[in-house]
Amino acid sequence: MNHNIEPMNIRKTLLALAAGIPMMAFATSGHGVEKANLDLSTKPGDDFYQYACGGWMAANPLPAEYARFGTFDQLRENAREQLKDLILNLAKHKDASVKGTNAQKVCDLYAMAMDSVRLNKEGAAPVKELLSLIETLDTKDLAALFTNEALLFDNPLFGTGVGTDSKDSNSNVMHIGEGGLGLGDRDYYLEENETNANILKAYETYVKRIMTLAGKSDAEAERIWNTVIKTERKMAEIKMTREQRRNPQARYNVYTIDKLQAEFPYINWNDYFNRLGTPGLKKIIVASPQYMKALGGIISSLTDREIKDLMLYDAVSSATGVMSDDFYNAQFEMFDRVMSGKEQQEPRWKRAMGLPNSMLGEAVGELYVAKYFPEESKQYMKRLVENLRVALGKHIDNLSWMSDATKAKAHEKLAGFTVKIGYPDKWKDYSEITIDPSKSLAENVRLVSLWYLKDNLKKINEPVDRDEWHMTPQTVNAYYNPTTNEICFPAGILQKPYFDPTADDACNYGAIGVVIGHEMTHGFDDQGRQYDTAGNLNDWWTPEDADKFKELADGLVAQFDAVEVAPGVHANGRFTLGENIADQGGLRVALTAYQDALGGKGQDIDGLTPLQRFYLAYANVWAANIRDAEILSRTKTDPHSLGKNRVNVSLRNIGPFFEAFGITEGEPMFRPEGERVVIW
Repeated sequence: MNHNIEPMNIRKTLLALAAGIPMMAFATSGHGVEKANLDLSTKPGDDFYQYACGGWMAANPLPAEYARFGTFDQLRENAREQLKDLILNLAKHKDASVKGTNAQKVCDLYAMAMDSVRLNKEGAAPVKELLSLIETLDTKDLAALFTNEALLFDNPLFGTGVGTDSKDSNSNVMHIGEGGLGLGDRDYYLEENETNANILKAYETYVKRIMTLAGKSDAEAERIWNTVIKTERKMAEIKMTREQRRNPQARYNVYTIDKLQAEFPYINWNDYFNRLGTPGLKKIIVASPQYMKALGGIISSLTDREIKDLMLYDAVSSATGVMSDDFYNAQFEMFDRVMSGKEQQEPRWKRAMGLPNSMLGEAVGELYVAKYFPEESKQYMKRLVENLRVALGKHIDNLSWMSDATKAKAHEKLAGFTVKIGYPDKWKDYSEITIDPSKSLAENVRLVSLWYLKDNLKKINEPVDRDEWHMTPQTVNAYYNPTTNEICFPAGILQKPYFDPTADDACNYGAIGVVIGHEMTHGFDDQGRQYDTAGNLNDWWTPEDADKFKELADGLVAQFDAVEVAPGVHANGRFTLGENIADQGGLRVALTAYQDALGGKGQDIDGLTPLQRFYLAYANVWAANIRDAEILSRTKTDPHSLGKNRVNVSLRNIGPFFEAFGITEGEPMFRPEGERVVIW
């Protein structure tokens, strides 16, 4: 469970004066707050997000290939251009022609994904052998079926993998989780409304389309669709809700092989794990026992033909992105155009680059940091992180709702944070991965996926590697991992507008400083607070403090629940609670760190006070335009609030924000002090 972060003219000047907004000068150097980002026709007290980001949004209309495009995505675009340049130059290097080198693997994988002529000529051929294999299998022996090496990642009903034991964080343990759904979220199947009806109709078209492309007749495709939708509806009914999945204690259920066999007898579990290469397991964690128990009823209702049809669909659907254009077009129509509102596909080079960037990520990352991440940036970040750590300690000391006993434990956890910046000290070894251009792209991807699965399973007898990174260095994101109590800031996010060593400190603390504070606060959000200094799921709170925390958290839930994100659709404050706590905590702690670092000596720059630049920098990192369909999709599936709410709702709990922009009672952005929620 990692927590990660993810448009002025003379007319507007006149409108600003008429609205009574004080005129200020702004930086035009490309560093810090840019006047072009603002919409001065909007008062800060009316809609701060529009005021701070409206200029950027007007100047950056949604590209056709995006469902949402913001400064976060713009930074990712910059990173992709950098990676493209790296890979194209790498292809000219002598190592690119030496079989077995990382350069050969990266360049050949990219080149194969770019070869549309070959992909279109191959059509469905890359999956034909797999589909034929499925037809020969004995579906009565589920242990053998689901551990067949060719099908290890196509189990549609449940998942297994090795991960940290949440109550023994130095040990790896086997986990069993719920199966996935084609549409991603259970509510698409269970909630009856026009949007879901349209999505389900498009899903039917998609399933039938890819199955006929794979060589099935119309009648066979119809039969497969009926099996898929019938089974996924039943699975949706027994899956945990988004809110239930936020409870780590509820997902920690210890089983032995004997207990698994007694409660879920539809599979020979001893045989299953022996075939998986992980015999003799003493302990297995089941995330959702109620799902696994009910799954037996679903399996017993499926015929031999229906089980094979599910496997056929999963095998084809998982390969649509690495086969011919016909398959990719069907995937794009369903999951990008219908579900997210995208109007146009990404250019092929972006899709192609995604393969080496993800499958050989640290090989690409090593090149990336050598060229784009100077050592000075790492040292600057180290100072920022330590300043934020001290500031969060002060906030803990000053909490009126927390007892001294719990504060002592909170300080212990804060001091125990492991900090990872830029890139790992040891790079991942890809020597066992082979990229063979004589095989299809789909087959190469399948074999690399198999390597990752086996690499994961090998960890069952090994202690947790606390030096391992869970994001590549070029990733534009950051994370907190509760089981290792670590915060990680890859090199990819340490660029403008998040991090700019040439900008003033107020802007850097308001942008990357808040990100640092956000990830730190995840250690104390509704989920992270349940883990101790060592990363163990362990209740270190007094009951009274836990009750007070819950009361405050419920208040924050209500604030976000009240926001209508689309006609008749409200934000889900419970689902987004962890990220909302982290945003608010990050804002408060980063400001304290900035004020401590500057000793109250921050200067006005171009007419903007330090406080104003701090909050404008924060808002600017969430500037974005978004399609209506994507708003609905993210509200169901994304634990982060929409960018506008990350700004407006969070800031309405921050006293210094009101002071910075002179926001007073009666203005829409103002929230009376008694109604503000302050947790950290």
